[in-house]
Amino acid sequence: MTLQERISQWVDAHEQELIRDIARLVAVKSVKGGAEPGAPFGPGPRAALDEALALCAEYGFETAAYGGAVGTADLNGLPARLDILGHLDVVAEGTGWDTPPYEAVLKDDGCLYGRGTDDDKGPIVMALFAMRCVKELGLPLKHGCRLIMGTDEESGSGDLPYYYSGHAPAPNTFTPDSGFPVYNVEKGSYKPVLSKSWPEETALPRAAAAEGGFRINVVPSEAEAVVLGLSAAEVLEQGKAAAERCGAVLSACDAEGGAKLSVKGRQAHAAMPWEGVNGNTALLEVLAALPLADCESTRAIRQLAACFPHGDWRGEACGIAQKDELSGELTISLDLLKLDAEGVEAQLDGRVPICADEGSCKAVFEAKLHALGFEGGAQMQPAHHTPAEGEFVSTLLRCYEAYSGRKGECKSTGGGTYVHDIPGGVAFGAGMPDFASNLHGANERINMHDTRIACKIFALAIAELCGE
Repeated sequence: MTLQERISQWVDAHEQELIRDIARLVAVKSVKGGAEPGAPFGPGPRAALDEALALCAEYGFETAAYGGAVGTADLNGLPARLDILGHLDVVAEGTGWDTPPYEAVLKDDGCLYGRGTDDDKGPIVMALFAMRCVKELGLPLKHGCRLIMGTDEESGSGDLPYYYSGHAPAPNTFTPDSGFPVYNVEKGSYKPVLSKSWPEETALPRAAAAEGGFRINVVPSEAEAVVLGLSAAEVLEQGKAAAERCGAVLSACDAEGGAKLSVKGRQAHAAMPWEGVNGNTALLEVLAALPLADCESTRAIRQLAACFPHGDWRGEACGIAQKDELSGELTISLDLLKLDAEGVEAQLDGRVPICADEGSCKAVFEAKLHALGFEGGAQMQPAHHTPAEGEFVSTLLRCYEAYSGRKGECKSTGGGTYVHDIPGGVAFGAGMPDFASNLHGANERINMHDTRIACKIFALAIAELCGE
């Protein structure tokens, strides 16, 4: 029996355990919370870390924890040639789930549903089972492999210094936090915060409040506003066409002094804004269509609607659209919005290609918005690029081809992962191309057939990179 067949047989025989262990981690609500002693990113992420370390220890791996923020599990006692770097924190569940978000549910479509199944608890367990496979098959090794599990990837990766301040990365690092084949290019980031304030207003009709979004890296599905001086019927009559153009659903009800309205679109990951229907930009389009009084709040709403028109995720209206062959197009999405009696604040998530620099992106964007009276901006983080040539990437692609039956190639992603600042690091797995995992949205899922394939790919990669 070949090595490939032995790995395949072992993984297939352990599928029920794989499902059970993914469910065990999914059950822990590991959304970032307030810092506590021993839990710098809140009790939820710390609880997930404890559970993951317990799971690793139960399979006989030597574990260690760093500041309640990062945990590790070692395949053997040899110096690591390969680090597998994943995260246990998750984004909030949001709305629209068909199953309990913190309960892993296997459906008849062959998919396992639950928050974290794809991002990134499921892939961590897949990597752990790959290590188990290599260990339990007794494959000869001359190097070590270390599984590194963090707890703050979704909120800025403030956990990584807890580990890397005292440890150098292994010669090779991959994160199973994107997709197959290999993602060797990650766009940079530009996440400006814009604000504008005004004195108390009395003009009618006017928008007295607006709010949408819950995380900077999630395209929001819902946003709402309070408009004084207009009835719900008038809001629906005047705003319906704008909502329909956006592909969003507008609803309204009468409230004291006016109406409360809401729009509902579709949630998506900010790295792929085209997959969503942004509730914030749809709300701005609706508000801009209403017969509001000429006052500062109205002008700010219409300026934002003009700079970030619904569906313009390339940044064309604000003058920063650009692309290159390696990393693709710039994307930007307005993910957090809050307007009240004193002013408005908007936060945007931009993913910038290799060709973008401060002159062509940051300077152009901020000059345009500052000219309109908005304050703020942000620093830019450059893109990450690991050349496709070399033994590490070639090995990963070969292992992918061996089990997937598909051609291996290098791709770019707008998603920022843990390897962004690790020289030579790449994203590798765990989802197959063209599978809709509903990442960061309702009904997040993994396909169990693909999950078994991912385990096999990871096991073969460990055997080839760390074997004799």
